[in-house]
Formats: sequence, structure tokens, C-alpha cells
Amino acid sequence: MRIVLLGPPGAGKGTQAQRIVDKFSIPHLSTGDMLRAAVHAGTDIGRKAKEIMAEGKLVSDHLVVAAVIERIAQPDSKRGFVLDGFPRTIGQAVAFDELLHRDAVDLDRVVELMADEDILLDRIETRAQEAKARGHTARADDNHEALKVRLDAYNEQTAPLVEYYRAKGVLRSIDGLQAVDAVTHDVFHAIEGLMP
Repeated sequence: MRIVLLGPPGAGKGTQAQRIVDKFSIPHLSTGDMLRAAVHAGTDIGRKAKEIMAEGKLVSDHLVVAAVIERIAQPDSKRGFVLDGFPRTIGQAVAFDELLHRDAVDLDRVVELMADEDILLDRIETRAQEAKARGHTARADDNHEALKVRLDAYNEQTAPLVEYYRAKGVLRSIDGLQAVDAVTHDVFHAIEGLMP
């Protein structure tokens, strides 16, 4: 069960990824975690990533995809995985597909959590206010301006993946603005047919 979650920031991908992990016992993979682990382990990919990050540069698509492939080759990913936040671009998606094909596997399902941007902006502001009301510090990016920048980047770089995966026949789109449990129900419905 190889799954990618797509959707704009604030749509609930992290929440749904955790619920998938809990129900299906597959790992939730984060590219940031993968790169840090590769650096810590001193792998070839990790050494290259460390040099690039030390210079303050962005790690290339090729290196990010290589880190993902290295991670999904580990034993805990043999039954599957859920990726949230990767791929971010068509270039990453194409490179990822090519490397998966090399190992004679494909993505099983890409689940898009659709969400209206104005509602997401309101949701983020509410989340920040609720955190402050509880005496917690709001996330640094839980504000209108930061979310707008992240939404613009998503629309420019990542949103084209919806059509890319639709053309491959693996995309399922879900209303991400429903109640959280309703979204989970729809996500599980979209992927349960993949179970052996």
C-alpha cells in the first residue's frame, strides 16, 4: 500500500497520515526526517545532503528522490508507506515514478484533500487564536501572511500533480473541509480496496 497525500497547507494531511499509520500499520515518511536520518547515518546521500545544507542551499530534486527511495527500501516500508509533502513538483513525481518502476512497483493511490483557500486562511487564524487562548504558542507559520505564501507556492509547484496523477488513474479527490472523522472515512474508503 504505497500512498501519497496531496493538498494545500492546512488541509489536514498530517492528521490523516497519522490515522492511516494507526489503521494500516505502515510508516508515515517525511522527506525532512529522511534527509536528517541519512545525514546522521552518514550514507552517501546523507553526506551529499549535509554539504548542500551546510551551504544554505536547497537539496536538489534528484537527491530528495534518492533519499525517499533509500528510505522506502527499508524493511518497515515493505508493506507500504504514506508520503505527505512529497512529491512537491512534477519533476520530483516523474523521477520518483522512474525509480519505483526500476524496482517494479508503482504508487497505489494518491489522495487529494481539496480545500477552499479562504476557508483554510480562516482555519489557520482560528487555530492560532485557540492555541493562544490555551496559553500555548501558535506555530510561527500560523498566520494569514505565511499561509498565503505557502498556498501560492503550493498552487504554483504542487497543484499540477493533481492532473499528473489523475492521468495515471491513481488519484482520488476528497473534500478536506468536512469534519475530520468524515475525511478519515473517505480517505479509508479510497485506500481500503488496496488491501490484499
